[in-house]
Amino acid sequence: MKSDTSHARIHFMDEVRGFAVLCMIFYHAFYSLAFVFGLDWGLKLLLFFMPAEPFFAGLFIFISGISSDLSHSNLKRGAKLLAVALLVTLVTVVFLPQERILFGILHFLSCAMLLFGCIQKPIRRVPLAVGLAVCVVLYLATFQVGEGVACFAIKLPGALYQTDCLAPLGFHSSSFYSADYFPILPWIFVFLAGTFVGRLAAEERFPKWMYTRRIPFLSWLGRHALIVYIVHQPVIFALAYGVQGIIGLLA
Repeated sequence: MKSDTSHARIHFMDEVRGFAVLCMIFYHAFYSLAFVFGLDWGLKLLLFFMPAEPFFAGLFIFISGISSDLSHSNLKRGAKLLAVALLVTLVTVVFLPQERILFGILHFLSCAMLLFGCIQKPIRRVPLAVGLAVCVVLYLATFQVGEGVACFAIKLPGALYQTDCLAPLGFHSSSFYSADYFPILPWIFVFLAGTFVGRLAAEERFPKWMYTRRIPFLSWLGRHALIVYIVHQPVIFALAYGVQGIIGLLA
């Protein structure tokens, strides 16, 4: 995946990222149909699709980590993406407060890029196998922090959940709501795992078949993932309102 470097493009990564983006588009479409437009069949589709959502979102985050290891401008990229994420928050809070996005996947990725940009050089001293193992252990230790538990059984202090100031980290009150929510814990460890695997990409050590394009549409989606992700929700709303209007005229 070319970014700031001259590495051979890994088309398989584009295609996998494109698939993840496509899954997120369907998920958000079903979510909007269910909770914004109140359609029962939208809710049924959402409930059917919901168990898979963390997997394709995690896949998207993991590949973003690989791409970040190939980049030499993560601080710049992170700052630009954070500006976009904050704009998303502003727009949703003003125009769709019931579906506001306070710390979604764009917010997370921007913070992850900024963090990695600060530690990129020292983290390269960590052996790949060790880094991956640590990321897996820390992910498993923190993936329940939103429920007040760490390491599967350790109950965390209740004070962490009395405020929403720590929501970006994964600690929030029972009244906190964000239509799209990807806190730093545990997702940062998925992102960092991707940066370790990114070393193989930087050295062009991925299997040769990964460098061949096989599904042009998914490859295109993967290459333009950020733009597609930003514009897909307004397009979904416009189409849904249009269909709703047509149905109203015909009724």
